[in-house]
Amino acid sequence: MPGSSSNPPEKPSGPRATPLRAVHEQLGATLTGFAGWLMPLRYGSETAEHLAVRRAAGLFDLSHMGEIAVTGPDAAAALDHALTGQLSAVAPGRARYTMMCAEDGGVLDDLVVYRLAGEEFMVVANAANTATVDGELRRRSAGFDARITDQTADYALIAIQGPEAVGILAPLTDASLGDLKYYAAQRATVAGRPVWLARTGYTGEDGFEIFCLPDDAEPIWNALTSAGVPAGLVPAGLAARDTLRLEAGMPLYGNELGPDVTPYDAGLGRVVKLEKPDGFVGAGALAERATSGPRKVLAGLTLTTRRIPRHGYTVLADGRACGTVTSGALSPTLGTPIAMAYLEPDVTRDPKPRLAVDIRGRAESADLTDLPFYRRSRA
Repeated sequence: MPGSSSNPPEKPSGPRATPLRAVHEQLGATLTGFAGWLMPLRYGSETAEHLAVRRAAGLFDLSHMGEIAVTGPDAAAALDHALTGQLSAVAPGRARYTMMCAEDGGVLDDLVVYRLAGEEFMVVANAANTATVDGELRRRSAGFDARITDQTADYALIAIQGPEAVGILAPLTDASLGDLKYYAAQRATVAGRPVWLARTGYTGEDGFEIFCLPDDAEPIWNALTSAGVPAGLVPAGLAARDTLRLEAGMPLYGNELGPDVTPYDAGLGRVVKLEKPDGFVGAGALAERATSGPRKVLAGLTLTTRRIPRHGYTVLADGRACGTVTSGALSPTLGTPIAMAYLEPDVTRDPKPRLAVDIRGRAESADLTDLPFYRRSRA
């Protein structure tokens, strides 16, 4: 497993390359700058990559995500104070989705926190927010016996997602995948390399995220690729990851989440534990929001046209502006345009609202749709 370097990584002059850059170039990936990293956008057809994840499996390089270690006798208490969730209640080998909020309740980042051991946690932050999360954790842990260490440079992160993920990974790991529950993780080996293996993901499918040493990323990627070819596994880029998470109704920071949004607006009040005895940063503002109700509501839209609603487009109710699209795309699985949007609360309570999206000056009819748009079969 990666070590515990106490020095933050040096800031490169250009986009940072992941340990798998050479692999992506060999595969002919279209590389793009994303959150300060050079990442594969697609390898060929993003629609084909998307459908492969739904029907078989996809392999993702997620090494741009930030990994921040929180360790020490007060690690759990420091995280309880810094984040909306009660991380002290998380058992070793489990993970929790949570958020870091500002004093006014606005979301600074959404996070997955793993408890590696009793006094050892790993906070996984969005790439664009790693520095913010690291800095805030350091500030908020003042007075606690806890150490904050940015370990992003110590990790590579590979995800295998899709209904064939278990069958592909099982022969390559010493972990008992049948015993590894959703949002659980353990130390294991994959292709003979030590990893932190988590049953987590951002696609709406079953799958795993593999945290490994940077030097082990290419051997693990190649082993998974070789094992996955008969099952239909393909490499998948950021474009497919975005449409997959949209179909699954999963928020993206900068679209559905941001400093002007509270967890309650996003329909994620479940991650806010107001009952924590010692409170947390933003608790007062969030308690007020929990009582007064959200100022806007995140909702799903399905369009009856082939035109695609994009981020920032205006949503109309009976011809008047009532909200804004946060994410939109043609759903490869459903074959129709879909979107998430923030709407006025009254609009979402109307049993039959007459909605449309203003797409370049033309009102395109839209239906209010429950989230998520897609749920995988549990059979």
